[in-house]
Amino acid sequence: MSTAATTGPAGDTDPAGLSDEERAAVYRRRGWWRDETFLDDLHRQAQTRPHKLAIAGRRITESRTDTLDYAELSCLTDRFALALLDLGVQRGDFVAVQLPNRWEMVALMFASLRVGAVICPISPICPEEELRHRLGLTEARVCVTLPEWSGTPLAETVTKLKDELPSLAHVVVDGPAPEGALSFHDHFVATAREEHRAGELDGLALTADEPFVVLFTSGTTGESKGVLHSQNTVHSAVRGYVDAFGLGDDWVAAVSTPLVHYSGFAQGVLAGVMLGGTVAFQDIRKNEALLDLVERYGATLLYGPPATLADVAASQRAVKRDTSSLRHVVIGSAPVLAELADEVHDALGARAHSLWGMSENGPVTMTRPADPADWAAHSNGRAIDAMETRIDPPPFSASLERGDAHGIDGESDSVGRLKVRGASLALGYYRREEAFAAELGADGWFDTGDLARVDGRGGIRIIGRARDAIVRDGMVAPMTELEALIGSHPKAVEAAVVGLPSATHPGGTAICAVVVPAGGADPSLDDIRTHLRESGQGARFLPDRLELLPALPKTLTGKVRKAELRQRFSVPTV
Repeated sequence: MSTAATTGPAGDTDPAGLSDEERAAVYRRRGWWRDETFLDDLHRQAQTRPHKLAIAGRRITESRTDTLDYAELSCLTDRFALALLDLGVQRGDFVAVQLPNRWEMVALMFASLRVGAVICPISPICPEEELRHRLGLTEARVCVTLPEWSGTPLAETVTKLKDELPSLAHVVVDGPAPEGALSFHDHFVATAREEHRAGELDGLALTADEPFVVLFTSGTTGESKGVLHSQNTVHSAVRGYVDAFGLGDDWVAAVSTPLVHYSGFAQGVLAGVMLGGTVAFQDIRKNEALLDLVERYGATLLYGPPATLADVAASQRAVKRDTSSLRHVVIGSAPVLAELADEVHDALGARAHSLWGMSENGPVTMTRPADPADWAAHSNGRAIDAMETRIDPPPFSASLERGDAHGIDGESDSVGRLKVRGASLALGYYRREEAFAAELGADGWFDTGDLARVDGRGGIRIIGRARDAIVRDGMVAPMTELEALIGSHPKAVEAAVVGLPSATHPGGTAICAVVVPAGGADPSLDDIRTHLRESGQGARFLPDRLELLPALPKTLTGKVRKAELRQRFSVPTV
């Protein structure tokens, strides 16, 4: 076993082996947990900086931006909370919100907190069967949705589900509502209930330790699981996130990820309100427009996955915007290649940082400003103070083959399963306690399902999912780096790497690169292999086979369904 990072002030009590009450006391003493809530943060900001911009939500197709200052957001929180009470929502009920990145989502987040309800954010592109699963599992009392999104009749779909789900009492539509549904504007927005009824909300708000949000996983191996968090498990993560970059009330974040995912929900909105900063977002994916938000609101931090940041940098090259306010560009969900880090710095004038996290923990590791300038291209960083990471050997004896361009002098190439422990760990999977317990050891270590290696500076580098590992001669393929490099080929948009049965390759496995072509001439296998060699990759894990697809099959959270690719292409080669 190798320890990639350990945390906690010297001399304090190690929380491992303590009871839940003792552990909570340690977390509070260290400042990771608190008695205050995110609703308290909102009320504090409304009192101390009422007219400071809190939220800027751009509606791309409507060519407009909705803005709320802290006083307005606090007022609408009470108005929406009373509207939820009028729908019969009680403490402990679930409120499902199926909206894109719009201001209404933010007010509903805080309104749910205000009445003691658990919010269940759901993507507008959620398929009907998965939507049925999420509404049924949580027994949501209310679902707020849209008339349609990307050609899908959401309101009609949810209203029909109301007949199947006895717990779903109300469907509320932000736009024209079908029969059997309510108008969001009429019920939530049009009536200023808070002017005379605010006292009805006294004593209802959730405490810091109660469940307050359920975030669904990608569901790559079956039905998605609902990750249940308290405000304290989220607070410890976002506190570590903002502290890692030294962020304060002058923070302005341009968020590219959906507010229904942890990164937008917590690292965006909740972190912004906690700090008293500003959060800007847009309702549809149009990466080239993100820089308009950066320029207009003086964003100091831009967050997104590698493909988004590559688009943003290219957009800046094409049409220059004022990005002088940017201090940090944080890249999550996939490895940061040196070329992307350099492009971000050259085009945007800000340093790129790498971040790793998951719905069960939020942001766990990230590179820091004090790290070497190019460190994001070599590492996913070290753990925040509230979390620990550990790398355990896999059931096979394995090391990592890396090219010289990716090596670290004097460092072991040992690869193992990444486990995490600490204050940011979720409360569990809602109504799937056995599934959560299966990943949680008696000593509090949670198995992430990822393979990683140490980075030489107290942090980690993610290699890929353990279930997708390709091993040859006891060496593990650097899956995530291979995919990022293949996806950076000029003839490729993105790529996935899977192992397929083969009678002629080592270990009976052929390495298959599944590539989405960029258009024009398709890449060849030789093109891909040459590109990898020139990037410093060794010969052992160069792809043996190439398949082209117009798009990679993905989950709602953007993860590639590799099991589907293996099934599709698993014709033994000879």
